[in-house]
Amino acid sequence: MRVGLDVGGTKTEAVALDEAGGVVARVRRATAFGPDGVIASIHAAVEEVSAQAGGPATSVGIGMPGQIVPGSGIISHAVNLGVRSLDVAAVVGAALGLPVDVENDVKAATLGAAVLRGPVDPAASGTAEPGLAYLNLGTGVAAGLVTGGALWRGSRGAAGEIGHLSVDPAGPRCRCGQRGCIEALAGGRAIAERWARPGVLPVADVFDCADGTDADGPVGARARELRDDLVRGVAAAVRVLVLTADVDVVVLGGGLTALGDRLVTPVRAALRRSGETSPFLRSLHLDERIELLPTGSPAAALGAALLGAERGEEVLTVG
Repeated sequence: MRVGLDVGGTKTEAVALDEAGGVVARVRRATAFGPDGVIASIHAAVEEVSAQAGGPATSVGIGMPGQIVPGSGIISHAVNLGVRSLDVAAVVGAALGLPVDVENDVKAATLGAAVLRGPVDPAASGTAEPGLAYLNLGTGVAAGLVTGGALWRGSRGAAGEIGHLSVDPAGPRCRCGQRGCIEALAGGRAIAERWARPGVLPVADVFDCADGTDADGPVGARARELRDDLVRGVAAAVRVLVLTADVDVVVLGGGLTALGDRLVTPVRAALRRSGETSPFLRSLHLDERIELLPTGSPAAALGAALLGAERGEEVLTVG
């Protein structure tokens, strides 16, 4: 039985998979802060999901925010977890006596999204190795790529880190120091900081105000500006992913996708507009290539559980 974990700054989600790859157990629990707290949270989640599934784990995969040293289980710069550098695979593997794979959470979610979506028809896509990109729209913006049945990590594991591509040199200042980065336009934290109004869900508040009774006032105008920037940023990310990797589909996931059609419809419209003056872009049908990850899907935990398979135990069917 494979177990996969999505270790986030506030919660850890775990799933257990049977031999056929079906989810037989799923649990969520709070994530403790700091290296010791993170390890304790992982151990507790593995124990709980194994008990719920009614059997011991045979392998563990872990998706976490931060940078992964290629070919290792070392996570670094996981700021939201309070982890500077930690060999998670070695520590967890020694404690559990099991093989442990560790991957960046967005890349793990990419693998999970590919499996959840199901296979792309090679005949329809025109290639024997159809590809998929997963675009995570949350606190920040990042992407992952799957092609030929495996994650494409790049030479240093940075493939898909598109959040800090500047698409508007005159745009808002980004935390990285540039202006007009995709993340400065479409990242949840950046939008909340620019909105500067109290609220539990700042991005939803932006959309509500843009369409609300005060839409013609200064607050509504500011909301429309931020909403338009978000749409512009997401559309730019889709263009980058298709034009650089020529993926068949870009799956949108992350907290901002709870907006559903309120987000997807204007993004599709923006992509269509980009083709109005470019026969080349129009021929790519960019607006037809985006899909939403189903709400509540355990994509990162599922992908983490499949890391061992993706790295050589078996070939995945990728969509």
